Amino acid sequence: MNAVTTHLAGLFAARHDKPAGNAPAFDGGIVLVCFALMAIGLIIVTSASMPVAERLHDNPFYFSIRHGIYLIGAIIAAMITVQLPMQFWRVANPYMLLAAIGLLIAVLLIGRNVNGSTRWLVLGPITVQAAEPAKLFFFCYLAGYMVRRYDEVTENLKGFIKPLFVFFILAVLLLAQPDLGTVVVMLATTMGLLFLAGARLWQFFALLFAGVLAVVLLIVDSEYRLARVTSFWDPWADPFGSGYQLTQSLMAYGRGNWFGQGLGNSLQKLEFLPEAHTDFVMAILAEELGFSGVMVVLLLMLWLVIRALQIGNKALANERPFDGFLAYAIGIWFSFQTAVNIGASAGILPTKGLTLPLVSYGGSSLIVMAVTVSVLLRIDFEMRVAGVQALDKGRKREGKPKNKAITKPAEPANADEAGEPEDE
Repeated sequence: MNAVTTHLAGLFAARHDKPAGNAPAFDGGIVLVCFALMAIGLIIVTSASMPVAERLHDNPFYFSIRHGIYLIGAIIAAMITVQLPMQFWRVANPYMLLAAIGLLIAVLLIGRNVNGSTRWLVLGPITVQAAEPAKLFFFCYLAGYMVRRYDEVTENLKGFIKPLFVFFILAVLLLAQPDLGTVVVMLATTMGLLFLAGARLWQFFALLFAGVLAVVLLIVDSEYRLARVTSFWDPWADPFGSGYQLTQSLMAYGRGNWFGQGLGNSLQKLEFLPEAHTDFVMAILAEELGFSGVMVVLLLMLWLVIRALQIGNKALANERPFDGFLAYAIGIWFSFQTAVNIGASAGILPTKGLTLPLVSYGGSSLIVMAVTVSVLLRIDFEMRVAGVQALDKGRKREGKPKNKAITKPAEPANADEAGEPEDE
């Protein structure tokens, strides 16, 4: 495998008049951006978690060490996943959907309950948040469905409704945990993918209206969700009750100003702001690094999302529809989850309990996000390989003579037929 990769990398470099050893097999920009986000996450999680870790575990680096272990596990998982050909995902996506449903059922039956929510499966020393892999598996299935039923999706209502029925099953299981935030992310990604796939506008807007109506009904039907929304509208009306977390988060943003209070100098992390190292890690980053630090993270994430959409567009242009739709889904997923996480901590959106991709503390989220990025890398890699192979074949065809009788004179049968050279 290494020899084949080296050979293809050499051909790719030769196409651009570069030495063979300088051609990257994978998109270095994606790798660097992801490592930058992971590094920022490790630093901010360490800073934000020290007070609560000291109180709960008598070790200020307890959560930092665990986050570092999760990072190592995420990198290993990504390195393994990037070796899987996209053919594996194309074939296995229906089984992934069954696995997603199985995980969500299992978490309701034998899951661990934390703060009134049953979202975690305990497998020995490992705790898995079932909703994280379920998102990836569902998006893989959705991309596969778009390929198998593309004509139905774009031409009639039946093909448009089928994936929504599957989504409805997953949404019911997620709401039983309860986990409305994941449902909203999956709904937004599904709508975005159907729109990019070419679904009719009236179907798209009907789905959008139905989705918004369903979310509103779910909020009104639940007392704690309604309290979150009303506190989001005016958190200062009850700053020590339902609006406490948001007001503390807004204070962190306010103290950050342009360049922050300095790394490690946050006051809100001194257990004033709950969940400072998980859902509200961006608030601590804003307080310590200021507006400039927030913009760096947003620009890195924006670059990653744009790159995912570019890869998806290129894959569709190269007649690789499954790869293209999956890359689109990854881009929409990352962008929407980032917007919801930062919007919730900044008071723009109601609190949803979603992590910031590649940054927030949490093993399941970190590993699944790293695996997702490795899938994106694999899509790009296979297109590079396909392009290099096409280039190599083209060169071989160009090197072959079209008419051997003309381009290559017949050789004499023996030396006598060749004759002697004429004297000058």
